[in-house]
Amino acid sequence: MVTATPLEAELLEIAGSVPDPELPVLTLGELGVVRAVHVRDADSVDVELTPTYTGCPAVEAMCLDIERALHAHGVREVTVRKVLLPAWSTDDISTEGRRKLREFGIAPPRVRRESGPVAVSLGPVRTRDAGEEPVRCPHCGSADTELLSRFSSTACKALRRCLACREPFDHFKEL
Repeated sequence: MVTATPLEAELLEIAGSVPDPELPVLTLGELGVVRAVHVRDADSVDVELTPTYTGCPAVEAMCLDIERALHAHGVREVTVRKVLLPAWSTDDISTEGRRKLREFGIAPPRVRRESGPVAVSLGPVRTRDAGEEPVRCPHCGSADTELLSRFSSTACKALRRCLACREPFDHFKEL
């Protein structure tokens, strides 16, 4: 593994400080999608960005926002490359990002015990999760929640409802 130079680390921090266009409460760094910055020469850099999924509609906005942030810092030429390996996972969301999601009213993804594919079972939509760690309500903290829809405002979130406080909420699905 190549160690980043101090300049690359600084530019990575700037690129990572860009807010996510779909979840502006999170930065791209907290979301874990900005992987690396490589300096080509004095005023030219490559940024590696791994989208949350290959069809993510926010990728173009992310790329433009990263370019703007680095241009504002004096970098003349910025190339943002989409890197698909290793694939992004919800495990890449930082602890701070998970805290911010919860405070914003979105249940963060559960921490997975194993790496690899996440099983998806199809069946009745209104169901509680059997045999899995419960999804806690970000409003009251109750583990007594139910799935209302596998998709919510974005494809990476599901719609749930708390059975204790009766509030609906988004749950950032595990990937």
